[in-house]
Amino acid sequence: MKTLRIATRKSPLALWQTHEVARRLKAAHPALKTELVSMVTKGDKLLDSPLAKIGGKGLFVKELEQGMLNGESDIAVHSMKDVPVEQPDGLHLSVVLKREDPRDAFVSNHYQRLDDLPHCARVGTSSLRRKCQIKARHPHLTILDLRGNVNTRLAKLDDGQYDAIILAAAGLIRLEMHTRIQAYIEPEIILPAVGQGVIGVECRTGDTEIEDLLSVLNDAETAHRIKAERAMNNRLNGGCQVPIASYSEITGNTIWLRGLVGDPDGSIILQAERRGPIAEAAEIGIQVAENLLSQGAFEILNRIGMMPDGEGDGIA
Repeated sequence: MKTLRIATRKSPLALWQTHEVARRLKAAHPALKTELVSMVTKGDKLLDSPLAKIGGKGLFVKELEQGMLNGESDIAVHSMKDVPVEQPDGLHLSVVLKREDPRDAFVSNHYQRLDDLPHCARVGTSSLRRKCQIKARHPHLTILDLRGNVNTRLAKLDDGQYDAIILAAAGLIRLEMHTRIQAYIEPEIILPAVGQGVIGVECRTGDTEIEDLLSVLNDAETAHRIKAERAMNNRLNGGCQVPIASYSEITGNTIWLRGLVGDPDGSIILQAERRGPIAEAAEIGIQVAENLLSQGAFEILNRIGMMPDGEGDGIA
């Protein structure tokens, strides 16, 4: 292959992720040339609307996928929490890179941690997953919608529109903005999104030449973890701006999966977990989902009335 064409969004974080994939591929295949194909997605265009209202499957990936199907690009680089559980016919997730820190980050110019925020403090987040978990622990806080790329969100905080904002730690780390993190929020406080902190690479099904090129990027442990989390999400038929969380950890040959579904106002938080062999990662994901469904998860998700895939804030 003379040149590998990589589809990417134009945000700073998306470009960082794409350049990182290109760098690793060139290190493994010195003769390989890469070309970036920049695209704008629906999620990038509709910045004035809360994600929960515009909904839709693949808000941050659909245009990139269409580019591959049209032959305009060969691969696409995604934040895994933006990727729908089901890919379009003719495409598949070929590899996932080693996971970056999956936790959420507390960012504020005046407070050290979430527990320090005063009554009615304004917290910015575009995620119903974060909102339901924050409201369950801190019902006195005011949650305000927050859209835009990482730089835009930080600028809104610095402008005084919020007292604190919650972002994915991985995005801040990758953009070398980790000094903005006042505190890392442990999974016991806010369970992360499905696939948070993971970069995935999508390509055309059956394109063995490209799959062989990409194979050097795959991290086996991360792949098992993603399989469990996405299996849970798939069984719940949930994702984008639906308050679902899922996080897995591996010790030896055992995977531990935690899952959560919550009412956006924090009044109901359903939780389930399961441990088992990593070889049964997908089955464990389904079992955790079934547990959540038995507690009433379907009723919560059905009441919200939005059941597309991927958390979909476009920033890792």
